[in-house]
Amino acid sequence: MSTPESWAVRRARLLDRFHARAARFGRASNAFTSQPEPRTIGSYGRGRQLCDGNFLFAGYHVVAKDTAIWDLAMPDEAFETEAHGFLWLDDLAAAGDTLARAKAQDWTHRWIKRHGRGSGPGWAPDLTGRRLMRWINHAILLLNGQDRDVSRAFFRTLSAQTTFLARRWHTAEPGLPRFEALCGLIYASLSLARMDRHVGPASQALARECAERIDAQGGIPTRNPEELLEVFTLLTWCMDALVEAGLPLAPEHQAAIERIAPTLRSLRHADGGLARFHGGGRGIEGRLDQALATSGVKQMRHTGLSMGFVRLAHGRTSVIVDAAAPPSGEQSLNAHASTLAFELTSGRRPLIVNCGSGASFGANWRRAGRATPSHSTLSLEGYSSSRLGGSGFIAGRRTELLLETPQDVVCNRPEEGPTAVAVLSHDGFEPTHGLTHVRRLELATDGRGLVGDDSLSAVTRVNERQLALALDQSPGTGIRFHIRFHLHPDVRADLDMGGKAVSMMLKSEEVWIFRFTGPAQLSLGPSVFLEKGRMAPRASKQIVLTGDAHEVATHIGWTLSKAQDTPSGIRDTALEEELAADRT
Repeated sequence: MSTPESWAVRRARLLDRFHARAARFGRASNAFTSQPEPRTIGSYGRGRQLCDGNFLFAGYHVVAKDTAIWDLAMPDEAFETEAHGFLWLDDLAAAGDTLARAKAQDWTHRWIKRHGRGSGPGWAPDLTGRRLMRWINHAILLLNGQDRDVSRAFFRTLSAQTTFLARRWHTAEPGLPRFEALCGLIYASLSLARMDRHVGPASQALARECAERIDAQGGIPTRNPEELLEVFTLLTWCMDALVEAGLPLAPEHQAAIERIAPTLRSLRHADGGLARFHGGGRGIEGRLDQALATSGVKQMRHTGLSMGFVRLAHGRTSVIVDAAAPPSGEQSLNAHASTLAFELTSGRRPLIVNCGSGASFGANWRRAGRATPSHSTLSLEGYSSSRLGGSGFIAGRRTELLLETPQDVVCNRPEEGPTAVAVLSHDGFEPTHGLTHVRRLELATDGRGLVGDDSLSAVTRVNERQLALALDQSPGTGIRFHIRFHLHPDVRADLDMGGKAVSMMLKSEEVWIFRFTGPAQLSLGPSVFLEKGRMAPRASKQIVLTGDAHEVATHIGWTLSKAQDTPSGIRDTALEEELAADRT
């Protein structure tokens, strides 16, 4: 059911529409000042899907072969909004064949005819900035073989969008949407003739946003690693464009890049992908490495938290843990109840993962993906470490905030000794059960083993009374808890040693063994892997330790270790075959 918009939202839309229509009467450009080079990276697979008539946007899969994107029956506002952002243009460019080029040209020029005069939902500052960068990046693809009238209309609409952004960028939501609007304005003003008057004001505004929105640790309030990468990528694109134009880079702009780069390196797994937390995925293949290389920043953060995450790494193994309180308020609209969850990657193969964001598969999957049971950590039966409630809007959809979040999240990193150790705790279960979750993780120096310990404790007299009350109200013998370890879909897992262990084989043929000690039951059950760009969630498995807490302290120990006959260095022939297939 649709929800009535507030007056402020309606007013902003009316003003956007007014300025969009007025912008076409401004000064127009008729050429590029320099030959634009593509900077964006698309997906060949998604490009082929689009050519075959498969449109996957905002959790909806629409099949309509030989149908222009603007002729689709739009399932909802979020689907239509995503279409107007033109990210799909990167995918068609990645496909790169004659059919993909024809669709890219046809759909873009149809948009100009239908919406170029200021109509339609695409005239929002963030969408306009996003679209401008794609049109400029792929201008050669879009104009190749086109006649003069098409080219003239293309430049006229580019100019109108640039003028619109100059007037409306400040109305974009703070964070990624505003960075998209400002960077699109800078990019277009530098690329288009007769638009350079916008560069100075836009660069100054971007500098202010860098100072205000990027914190001292190089993080953003949403704590979404993929969103941080998108912001970082935009800043590096603008840096390159300004430098190439011989213009100075604001100190705040440069400082933001220098703060973000070490943080992204800390959030980068051994396989080159990002840790999947708070609505973010692993990132578009190659974008992280490209952005880090472009930045020129070599620094690596070795100690402390990176945007609230802690990284343990040795040998070919990386472990990344959510070690801080989740975002709050409006910043939590896309956040997850993932406190103390971790992911583990061995070489180029993920082993332990979180289910990820279900946003691209609809509202129900999105909500399920945000709950604690969808993460590799401990949860109480029926309770997440943070609760969902309240409401707000994101990408045109009503969604829930995170409420009753942990207030005291602690991470200690002992420096002595050669192993990588983290001792973490949170009080998210204290208000309801009087229990604090403590997790200790220790990664061996050779990266061949991770030793973990999870405990639930009532640490004060008040907590003990809360626990006693919760036990009185519990229908069973104690407070039921589950410690989950979600496995990547490519992992083949089987119960071993009479149900006392789990053996896991990666596609690289590495073998890992899971064992545990303490009052718990081991099971191997179904799970899902929620991955953007897929038509549906991927089936996977999860290791689950289930037990009952009925005392003031309950401890469960566990280990993840490579089998003794698995070498430390192994040639991943399966990956080589996958990469060769992608290239063809």
